[in-house]
Amino acid sequence: MRTLARWHIWLGWLVGVPIAMWLATGLFMVSRPIEEVRGEHLRVKADPVPLALPGSTLAGPGTALREMRVVMQDGRAVAILTGLKGETRRVDFATGAAIPPLDAAAARALVAARITGGDKAARVTLFPADKTPFDFRRPVAVWQVQLADGTNVYVGRDTGEIEAVRTRWWRAFDFAWGLHIMDLSEREDTSHPVLILFAALSLTGALIGCVLMFRRRKARPSAA
Repeated sequence: MRTLARWHIWLGWLVGVPIAMWLATGLFMVSRPIEEVRGEHLRVKADPVPLALPGSTLAGPGTALREMRVVMQDGRAVAILTGLKGETRRVDFATGAAIPPLDAAAARALVAARITGGDKAARVTLFPADKTPFDFRRPVAVWQVQLADGTNVYVGRDTGEIEAVRTRWWRAFDFAWGLHIMDLSEREDTSHPVLILFAALSLTGALIGCVLMFRRRKARPSAA
C-alpha cells in the first residue's frame, strides 16, 4: 500500500497540472455559447434575396431561389436548386429539365457505387424532412440505407447526393459527446448551467488537489 501511495503522489505531480489546465480551458470554453464565440449575434439579420440568374430558365417561372450548386451526377451536370423556404429540387443544368426525386432503387445503387461495402444493404427507408432519424438531425428528406455492418448511409431524396454516413463508431462517439457536454437530448448545447457548474466544481477540486501535493505528511511512528 505504501508503494501504491508513493506512485499515486508521483503520478499526481505528473498529471495534476495538465488536468487542471484541461479543466480550466474547458470551463473557459463552455462559459459562453458557441454562437456568441463565432460572432453570430453580431450579424445583422436580412431578408433572403432571390438568386438572380440572367437569361437562365433553370429556376422555372415564378420560382425564387436562395442557392444553386452544380454537381456531376451520372455523367451529366445537375443543378441542385434551393428555394427561399428551403425546398430543394434537381434540374438538368444543360436543358433545365426537372429530374425526379430518387427512389429506393436509385438510393441503393448510389450507396453501392460510392460506399465501401455499400452493396450489402439490409434495408432502405424513406424519412421525410420533419421526421429524420436522431443520428441525422437535419431537416432534409432522406433515404436511410442501412448496411449489414450497422452503418447508416443517408441519401438526399431531392439532391441525389450522399448527405451523411453514420457508422456504429459514430453513434457511440455521438453518445459519448452527449455525456461529455451533458446534453443527451440534442447533443449540441455546449454552454448550459449544469455543465458550467460541474466544470467549475471539477476545476476547484483539481486545484485543491494540486495545493495538497505540497503538504508534507508526518511519518507515522513505527509500532514497537
